[in-house]
Amino acid sequence: MNEEKLTYKMVKESEVVNAFIEKGNATLGVLGYTEHSKKHATKVAETSGKILQALGYDAHLVELAKIAGYMHDIGNCVNRHDHPHSGAIMAFTLLNRWNVPSEDIAILVSAIGQHDERTGTAVDPVSAALILADKCDVRRNRVRNPIKANFDKHDRVNYAAVSSRLTINAAEKTAKLKIELDENICSIMDYFEIFMQRMLMCKRASELLGLNFKLIANGNKIC
Repeated sequence: MNEEKLTYKMVKESEVVNAFIEKGNATLGVLGYTEHSKKHATKVAETSGKILQALGYDAHLVELAKIAGYMHDIGNCVNRHDHPHSGAIMAFTLLNRWNVPSEDIAILVSAIGQHDERTGTAVDPVSAALILADKCDVRRNRVRNPIKANFDKHDRVNYAAVSSRLTINAAEKTAKLKIELDENICSIMDYFEIFMQRMLMCKRASELLGLNFKLIANGNKIC
């Protein structure tokens, strides 16, 4: 790879990146966490790109958002704890090896390092798009715990999500997350209580992009 040719497609096909993702996903599976496989990485990457594209950002920044989205969870192969920061360092090593321009490396490692709600926040368009794409990937098939009685609170929320969709409306200046929840598994209030920190992170990310964040659950406007 060289600095003129690094693309999302190349990163997605990188054996080392995919090895880190799959090892991280396997590790989280042992620990009982939701799915963080290449499927999640791809969804986050492509949603991140679509967000910036919908808002009229240039193609280069859209590509960076997709790359950051695909690589954002590679730190899970080290440890779930502090994985954004270890992942950012791992990404720096790879990107530097691939001769990516320093200004692009800075954007990518910042986005990866800022994507967790416990320690991060949106600081630029790429990090904001990554946060929205990651935190809005709520779906039933991410749950890997086979025993419903043993679900933790995050399993319950994800399993209850029959469908979810993030839409960006540049004209109305909105980022809208619509979720259909099975309230026999998780109530709307339970969802908001459990994911409040994530939704606040999405609100701030939306504001950085000049958008208002709206959450609609089972047809009800929550925020």
